[in-house]
Amino acid sequence: MTDAGSASPGPGDVEPVANETADRIATGVVTVLPVLSLGVVVWQAWGGWLHWRDVAIFALMYVLTGLGVTVGFHRLFTHRSFKAKPAVRGTLAILGSAAIEGPIVAWVADHRKHHAFSDQPGDPHSPHVDHGHGFKGALRGLFHAHMGWLFIHTDRGNKARYAPDLQKDPVVSWVDRTFLLWATAGLLFPALLGFLLGGTIEAALTGLLWGGLVRMLVVHHVTYSINSLCHFFGRRDYVTGDESRNLAWLAPFSFGEAWHNNHHAFPTAAEHGFSRRQFDPSAYVIRALERTGLAWDVVRPSAERRASKLAA
Repeated sequence: MTDAGSASPGPGDVEPVANETADRIATGVVTVLPVLSLGVVVWQAWGGWLHWRDVAIFALMYVLTGLGVTVGFHRLFTHRSFKAKPAVRGTLAILGSAAIEGPIVAWVADHRKHHAFSDQPGDPHSPHVDHGHGFKGALRGLFHAHMGWLFIHTDRGNKARYAPDLQKDPVVSWVDRTFLLWATAGLLFPALLGFLLGGTIEAALTGLLWGGLVRMLVVHHVTYSINSLCHFFGRRDYVTGDESRNLAWLAPFSFGEAWHNNHHAFPTAAEHGFSRRQFDPSAYVIRALERTGLAWDVVRPSAERRASKLAA
């Protein structure tokens, strides 16, 4: 879980693939279906049928699943930036799974491998490795980092190598094994909310559309943008040995994850925004959990330590 490492990746670093074709088909469906849903959204908005409840359901599901990824999958389970009670751990693992970005153990293994070889050979989704030069090379790199890497398995993190702690964790391993249940619930729950608020099957379907498919589209591509845009555009406030960058405009949508150079400089820090001007909603959630006794041992690098890594 260190930042860019010096060792070279070996065969044991890559996860063996049981059925690559099936994995690619599933990834394709999860990627393409939300995009196709935009056609229905345009038709709905054009016809004047967009209802306030659809936007409300989208916002609720976006916040819940987005924080499940940022606070749960990323800061708690990948980097162990704080400790939490089992109920909190289970809830965050379920919410992150409902985002449908893959089972938790595989997600964590890939991200830990990313930090071990950040922007070097072995990084699962670097936009800077083996994509060619010039404008075309940059476009190929950005596409690979954004979503192309999801369809290949040559650099995916070996779960036994990069996430053995989570494989042994009874709460996390149970959520991992039941991933399809939580992914399905992430679609059915907004449909149920639509029905409860609107009282019709049509309301349930538009709840599914906005709280399920449209929410998936936005959450996924905001997450993907951290891998792509935040390794290509923005400020480098800290020396990290890779191309991680802070992208201020993306921070509100990513719940603070876009302070990515800060994160790579201090991977275990629970807070990615280091000042009041660096908006970091995920950090506010962790602080709330800490104040209520639901989280503890929150990692915060000192001001002196941060100053020691500032870029010239």
